[in-house]
Amino acid sequence: MRTYRLQSSVILPAKLEDVFPFFAEARNLELLTPPWLKFEVLTPSPIQMLRGATIDYRLKLRGVPLRWQSEITCWEPPSRFVDEQRRGPYRLWKHEHLFTADGPNTIAEDRVEYSVPGGSLVERFLVRPDLERVFAYRRAKLAEIFGAEA
Repeated sequence: MRTYRLQSSVILPAKLEDVFPFFAEARNLELLTPPWLKFEVLTPSPIQMLRGATIDYRLKLRGVPLRWQSEITCWEPPSRFVDEQRRGPYRLWKHEHLFTADGPNTIAEDRVEYSVPGGSLVERFLVRPDLERVFAYRRAKLAEIFGAEA
């Protein structure tokens, strides 16, 4: 199985102790996901974020309705957590969220390792462009929420 990697980061003008709690609230993922994906958290609130927690979602990918379940496989507040797809559209999806204090700012970084059905052509022409758009939206939305300059 061939795997691919995607990295994305944004500098937020907020302290780490203010940024991490935003990510610890699973429902905030709805705010960070582009509206064209029609993303919705299905797991009832409150969702206790900790290692072993599972979260169910619904979304539309290119108009196709999908269900997705992720598991928190690493929970190290306030610096890191990892979610991994347990059910969903990818063969592999491992998303590491990293948070680093940088003076009065916080660097929020996403590192994703993934594999797709259909191989490299599907990844290059369909999946990768979609993921780039999703993470560009995420960076812009985080900048808006935390008051960063564009």
